[in-house]
Order: sequence, then C-alpha cells, then structure tokens
Amino acid sequence: MLALISPAKTLDFETAPITATHSQPQLLEQAEALMPICRALTPADLSQLMKISDKLAGLNAARFGEWQPPFSLDNAKQALLAFKGDVYTGLDAETLSQAQLEYAQEHLRILSGLYGLLRPLDLMQAYRLEMGTRLANPRGKDLYAFWGERITDLLNQTLATQADAVLVNLASNEYFKAVKAKQVNARIITPVFKDMSKGQYKIISFYAKKARGLMVRFMIETKAKTPEDLRAFDYEGYRYSEELSKPDQPVFLRDPV
Repeated sequence: MLALISPAKTLDFETAPITATHSQPQLLEQAEALMPICRALTPADLSQLMKISDKLAGLNAARFGEWQPPFSLDNAKQALLAFKGDVYTGLDAETLSQAQLEYAQEHLRILSGLYGLLRPLDLMQAYRLEMGTRLANPRGKDLYAFWGERITDLLNQTLATQADAVLVNLASNEYFKAVKAKQVNARIITPVFKDMSKGQYKIISFYAKKARGLMVRFMIETKAKTPEDLRAFDYEGYRYSEELSKPDQPVFLRDPV
C-alpha cells in the first residue's frame, strides 16, 4: 500500500536531521520551471495571492530568491523531517528508526505545490506554495493546471512496483484534487476520523489531521498490506466502526478520555 499526505505550512530547517540518507525530488525539473514565475512575484503580490501577512510574504519572497539546486544536506533537508504541523505531529518522524524511514520511503508520498510529489527522504529547500494557489503559468491559471497528469503518472509508476495496488488517501481535499483519481491504477481508500463532540461524532479538523499522521505511523509500524489491515488502527483511542464504514471509506471513531 502507498499512503498519500499533504505537506505543511510550518517548516523546521534548524533541527539537524536524524539520518543522512536522502534522495532527490523526482519532479525537480518541474519545480525549476515554476521558480522564475515565483521569483517574479513581489512580497505584495505574494501577500495578496496567498492571503498571508506582509511578514510571511517577505519571508517567502526571500525563500524563492535563495532557492537553488542542486540540493545537498548542506542546503536542504529531507521532506518528512522538514515539514511540521498536525499531520506530522501524529506521524512523529523524528522517532522512526532508520529501517522505518526506509520503509516509509517506499510506502509514503507527500503532495506539494512546488515539488509535485515527494518521497519522505527527498531533499527540499524551504518554500510555501499551497496547491490551491491560483498561480498563473504557461500551462494554465493555477497549480492544478501546471501539474496536470504528472503527479498521477508518477503515483502510477510507484504503485506498479507494489504487490498490492492500493492508495491510502490521507491528504486534504485541496491537495488530493491534484491527483486524477479516475486515472489512478489502484484502489483508493480514504479513511475518515471522527471525534465525539456535543453528543455526536464529527470530523474535527485539528484531530482529523493528527489522526492522518497517526494512521501513517500505524502503517509504517505494522507494515500494513491490505485495506483490511487498517481496521486494526487504534492509536490514541480511535477504533474502527463497521457500522459507519463503506468499502473504500473506513471510519474511525474516538470518545473523549
């Protein structure tokens, strides 16, 4: 199985990585094609385009200006260790063993507005470019048009190397829209996580994001091979609900502690 997650806005390039093992982004040439467009944007442009503060816009304009391949451990960091946020809190990559990191390299992918699709140990430099950004480019009006079928094609290449062609979609809707779902040569499983709130089970964004990371952690630790294996997920109090689940949409519930 191959798990798919979103990136995070928050980054950590200060903490030293726990491993020296690394790889290069497979769609780096595409990212390089985007960079002149990004560099042409002023901080004011970025602030309006991304709906971010002037301070963040200035930071990201500087990041675009400094972005420069080739990537090495001196100027970049492995994606799984660089991203921070709710999903990555649940995944807790810094506590994975070397063997687990290498397993993740084969069974996890991270969608990215700039890099398209990243493996966990792919090096990346700091950026902010969300997939939903309406960044006009020679291929169209936004990043969905820019990436076209490239992300889907690369996913299919990866899925073709695995024994069981199953894609576990743990990405946000914004990012999964970059995948042409009908063209994916695999069964797509989309887990749903609900927490009890005010007498009923609801998807609560903060908890659901962390749960997606917990599910990836579970898949790495148990080396889950089939959608049925996911039903055993019980981290931090979640449990599988057979009653609410659908064949390709397993539902996991959690009650207050």
